[in-house]
Amino acid sequence: MRAIKRIEVVTDALEIERVAQVLEQHGVSGYTIVPDVIGKGERGIRRGDELSGVFKNSYLLSTCDESQLPAIIEAIRPILKQRGGVCLVSDAWWVQH
Repeated sequence: MRAIKRIEVVTDALEIERVAQVLEQHGVSGYTIVPDVIGKGERGIRRGDELSGVFKNSYLLSTCDESQLPAIIEAIRPILKQRGGVCLVSDAWWVQH
């Protein structure tokens, strides 16, 4: 096993691809996106069932090495400030096969 950082981001569905691009620009090659997540935050309830899709959120899960983390966080921060959302970082273990 290898120690890594787990990155979880929930933000506007229209911006989740931008978050994925940030990861790729910083050398992270893999991620998982879950579209149409629902929940409640500072901006109220996000149900994702509106016809326009304007108020839909998506969830992104990825990992990186600790050395990559500061630059990734600083690149994601403006997206979250502009569009709302959360970014959670935690320690994790990568089970290599």
